[in-house]
Amino acid sequence: MALPEIPFWFLRHGETDYNAAGLSQGALDIPLNATGRAQAQTAGPLLAGQGIVRIVASPMQRTRETAGIINEFLGLDVHYERDLREVVFGGMEGKPLMPWFPEWLEGRYTPEGAETFFQVLERVDLVMARLLQMPGPLLIVAHGGVFRALRDLMGLPKEGLTANAVPLYCAPGENGWDVTAGL
Repeated sequence: MALPEIPFWFLRHGETDYNAAGLSQGALDIPLNATGRAQAQTAGPLLAGQGIVRIVASPMQRTRETAGIINEFLGLDVHYERDLREVVFGGMEGKPLMPWFPEWLEGRYTPEGAETFFQVLERVDLVMARLLQMPGPLLIVAHGGVFRALRDLMGLPKEGLTANAVPLYCAPGENGWDVTAGL
């Protein structure tokens, strides 16, 4: 599994109350909080003028809201892609991420009713292979779990949080993929 070597923009949704509390959201459809809406407002002007031709977002409420705010600055069609949804964390949704999350990420533990990291990796690999065939550059508005899978597919470390609503430019380089935060 590897991403097609086509540059794209990625933006994790703005903050939610669950993010602020360090809780697992997964398939819970949580809205942005006031901070998250402000973060999206800040990111919008940063993405304007970058040549983005299409926004593709997860259909979850927090990503739809983020994409809508961003689109006030871009004026593009927003397309929703089910396979960009956040990881299903099953019985751990709404609970603290620690201490179980690192074990899940490494494939040593899967909560009851949850997707494995490998299943997420396969899902993201397939959807990105399809999406990156569209004219671009694309802006992908999705989730932290999706970006962990993307980092793994780019040959980058999957550990570490992805900041809320910080534009990330992902491009293949001479020594593999480069991810540049902000502008």
